[in-house]
Amino acid sequence: MEKIETIEQFEQICSSHRPFLLMKHSLTCPISHRAWTEFERFTKDFPNIHAYYLHVQHARPLSQYIAETFHVKHESPQVLWITERGVEWHASHWSVTYEQMKKATMSAS
Repeated sequence: MEKIETIEQFEQICSSHRPFLLMKHSLTCPISHRAWTEFERFTKDFPNIHAYYLHVQHARPLSQYIAETFHVKHESPQVLWITERGVEWHASHWSVTYEQMKKATMSAS
């Protein structure tokens, strides 16, 4: 799992044409803290899945860019499964769970 902060970093990841998970994480929200725990556990159990995250407080332009590019309303916490076809799946708040991430990434692989 790797932290990203810029549009340029995000574009480089997209240009690799590899599916990846992206988490928009708030450093101040208790719901986001719980979602982060789920995301962290999932990425440890599935290290072959490329995973990135951003802190919304430090990367607002990037977060907004992703929302506008993929036409997915920004929320936090939020996890997106992005492939060459775009956002295949996304979840926010209490729906960010280990099982939902597993279901989304395994059915798309």
